[in-house]
This record gives sequence, structure tokens and C-alpha cells, in this order.
Amino acid sequence: MPVSKGRKKANKRPTPPSHKPTALDEKGPSPTWYVAIMFGLMAIGVIIILLNYLGVLPGGTANKYLITGLVGIGIGFTMTMNYR
Repeated sequence: MPVSKGRKKANKRPTPPSHKPTALDEKGPSPTWYVAIMFGLMAIGVIIILLNYLGVLPGGTANKYLITGLVGIGIGFTMTMNYR
């Protein structure tokens, strides 16, 4: 009785990229000052919000302090998008 040929196995390796790396691919790590500002804004935002709820800031608890803290945290998190 004749024996059937088996199926060919698929190549499991992905094909390498055909484009050369551009300058955007080779940016390198983020500078130290960028990381310090990013985490600093988030930390200052949290501190402002905590001090607002404790009533330590001048004027008592005010929405302007809450908004300022949230904006600082938001800008810090937005900066993480460009972190390398």
C-alpha cells in the first residue's frame, strides 16, 4: 500500500523587518531631568491634594488646590507617554 507524503511544516520564525531603522527608532533613553520632572509633578500633585484635605493650605479646603493637584498628576502621567 502506498504511503502518503506528510504536510510541510510551516516556518515558525517571523520574517525580519525589511526597513532600515530610522532616527525615530534610535532616540535612546530619556534624560534624567525629564524623569525627575515627570515624577516630581506627580508627587507634588499628590502632596497638594493631601494638604488640601488636611486643611493646611491657606484658604482652607478649596477646589483650586484640588484642581491644581490633579493637573500636576495629569501632566506627569502625560509625560510618561514620551518616556523611553
